[in-house]
Amino acid sequence: MQLFEDSKKIYGSRRLSEAFIDEDIKVGRFKARQLMRKLALKPRYPKRFQVTTDSNHNEAIAPNTLNRQFDVAQPNKVWTTYITYVWTLEDWLYVAVVIDLFSRQVVGWSIDDHIRPSLCVNALQMAFWRRKPDPGLWHHSDRGSQYASKEYREHLGTMKMQ
Repeated sequence: MQLFEDSKKIYGSRRLSEAFIDEDIKVGRFKARQLMRKLALKPRYPKRFQVTTDSNHNEAIAPNTLNRQFDVAQPNKVWTTYITYVWTLEDWLYVAVVIDLFSRQVVGWSIDDHIRPSLCVNALQMAFWRRKPDPGLWHHSDRGSQYASKEYREHLGTMKMQ
C-alpha cells in the first residue's frame, strides 16, 4: 500500500484513512484497520529519544569554572547552552539554545535537521549579535563534541568569551 510506504510506515488506521480521504478515496478508519491487518501492515513508532551529547571525543575540554554557581547578579555575565530535539512527521529537528543565567531567558537559538557544530555556532552568533556582551563573559556548556569542536572554540575566542 503506497500511502503506508509514503508515511515511512508510521501511519496507523486513523491517519491512513485520513490520507485515503485526501486522495478522494472513501475509506473509514475501521476499513483502513481491516486492510492493514489483511496486508500485515504494522506501523512502527519512531524512537523518541535521541542522544545529543557525544562526550567521547578527542577535542579539548575546558575546565568547569562555573562549578554549579547558577545565581548571577548581572545580565550578560554567564551564558549556558543546551541542545534538544523535536520529532516532526518528517524527521527529527534539533534546537540549540543559549540562555543568559541572570534572567534565564533564551538569548539565541538555532534550528536545523542536523546536530553538527554549525547548529550551536549559529545559536551563539545570534546571542552575541542580539546582546553584544562585554569581553570576558563566561560561557558554559556540556562536554559534547559540538561545543568542544575547533569551530565553536574559535567563535568563543573571536567573541572574547571564556
